[in-house]
Amino acid sequence: MQLPYSDELNIGYLSRLFDNTSNCYKFFWFQAILRKVDTIHNSFTFDELINEMIADAWYMVTEYHLRLGPLGITDNLEEVVKYIYENYSFRSSQKREDILTFLNSTEDKQIAKYKSDLTLNVPYRLQVPFYDEITIGKGLWSGSKIELTNVINSQRRLMYYFTQISGLGSRIEVDSIWVDYLTKNKEILTGWTQLKLIQYLQNKNPSVPGIADKIEAPVARDIERVRKYWRLIIELDPSLKDIYGEITLAEKSISVDHFVPWQYVAHDELWNLHPTTRSINSSKSNCLPAWDVYFVSLSEL
Repeated sequence: MQLPYSDELNIGYLSRLFDNTSNCYKFFWFQAILRKVDTIHNSFTFDELINEMIADAWYMVTEYHLRLGPLGITDNLEEVVKYIYENYSFRSSQKREDILTFLNSTEDKQIAKYKSDLTLNVPYRLQVPFYDEITIGKGLWSGSKIELTNVINSQRRLMYYFTQISGLGSRIEVDSIWVDYLTKNKEILTGWTQLKLIQYLQNKNPSVPGIADKIEAPVARDIERVRKYWRLIIELDPSLKDIYGEITLAEKSISVDHFVPWQYVAHDELWNLHPTTRSINSSKSNCLPAWDVYFVSLSEL
């Protein structure tokens, strides 16, 4: 995918932004900048951007259980999402605005620790492809952030510069020429970032189908039309039975079940939807049904 050209900027450096990516943080950090930058807003704290990262990762982790990091290695973005989901009363389908409001106001020290850990490297390393006039040794990467940012800020033509170093209150400012480019091409750059993220996630989750449909919550779902369809079929054939419990459905308040759970397929296509009772649907939850036991009944239905 070729990025939009610019007479003033080195887009070749931008195209290498996600080269040699060993974890997911670069994708989410850059996506957070893209989401927030416009012709009025070009300065952001680390805390603001980390909150956006958590909100962006929320659905794919809580609903689909996608792994964001290499197998056997703790991924702090994945872990903070799991921590919030397990300790606070949020659903996987929670609105993005609710997650951000919570993150902006919470005083949970464990969340603060996760967020701080997420800022240790990615704000400074994202722009490595642009560092053609400076040299950063191993000691400088792991040393004082003030010394590190002083060196980084001496590099010309960066996308953003560091204007304050103070933990989560540290602040970056996007260069004005880059503001124009990022704002003008926001949709293309967001699509490019998501494409790179999908490729990364496919590598980390090789047995999970449909990754492209699992990186964000669906805009809308219309299960009610399917329920009405099956209600009509049951009226035409009152002897129709649920495939799991062999319960006649004519007198029941029916529910619609995904035979292969939504978490696996991420769609509401009719071939995978069948009527059942609410109690059975609830008890089945997101489990895969026993193929040998139930598939013949599904196909006959």
